[in-house]
Amino acid sequence: MTLVNATTKPQLSWALLFLLITFSKPAQAQQKVVIAIQPTAASDEMLNKAKPLQQFLERSLGGKTKVELYVPSSFAAVVESLRFGHAQVAFMSAWPAQLAVRLGKAEVALAEIRQVQHGKEKVDAPYYYSYWVVAPDSPHKDLPSLKGKSACFPSPISTSGFVAPMGRMVELNLLPAADGKEADPKNFFKEVLFGGGYSQCWQALKQGQVDTTVIAGDVPEKLYNEVLAGTRTIEEQGPIPSHAVVLSRELKEPLRSRVIQSVAKLSAPEHRELMRTFISSIFVGFKPTTAQEHLAGLAKYLKLANLKFTERL
Repeated sequence: MTLVNATTKPQLSWALLFLLITFSKPAQAQQKVVIAIQPTAASDEMLNKAKPLQQFLERSLGGKTKVELYVPSSFAAVVESLRFGHAQVAFMSAWPAQLAVRLGKAEVALAEIRQVQHGKEKVDAPYYYSYWVVAPDSPHKDLPSLKGKSACFPSPISTSGFVAPMGRMVELNLLPAADGKEADPKNFFKEVLFGGGYSQCWQALKQGQVDTTVIAGDVPEKLYNEVLAGTRTIEEQGPIPSHAVVLSRELKEPLRSRVIQSVAKLSAPEHRELMRTFISSIFVGFKPTTAQEHLAGLAKYLKLANLKFTERL
């Protein structure tokens, strides 16, 4: 018969209880952050390019937070993903960012600093300008003289190529003030084309299909210089805000601050290429900002033109 010391039995019982409690605890669920990316190409193509960025952010977050990159089918879907909690972070252009703030109570945390053109000067800035141009031999010296003529715009949802130009036309009294209606370029121009991009509109101007078009300081430098060398600038508008990093109100501290810090690390020269090959080829860095600070210029033009965001196929 084995004798058990009276003091030993309780000690073994407590030790066994401790082990049972410790190893029966469920494993803590891994945190996950979903980042929505505004679509600029096919989803599969973008996601393949995104893998190095995804891996960098996971490492930067300490390896305990899973990062999932998501490319919705449209600009509006990026806004909705933030609004309804399908994504906690988004890389997006100014107009969708403004909608996410207004409709989804989202927060603009970082502004993208890009290498852009201010006139003929190349600068690193979180804003840029766009310019009305005409052919060098055009008889038109200013925007008012183009009434009844033809114009090409890159896209009806382009901040620099449509929103700001429309706001500027209202500002110059070339289009009637909103009064509840959207500013319509057809109330000034006889013919309005939407080319699908700045390059297409430049071709339309070169071929004499339109009398004027718009070029922006954030397009590829080669295209920008080609347009400026082959045209005359007659008007400008800006400053126009660059892209932004927007956070859902569902993203709580301390993860919220950790995500901001991790994304901001992409500003380091050795990490910039992760953004340039995937989101913006002219990316330089990020700067902390707010919606009020970064989107003020856009808000002014939207109020002037009373434009509604409608994606047209």
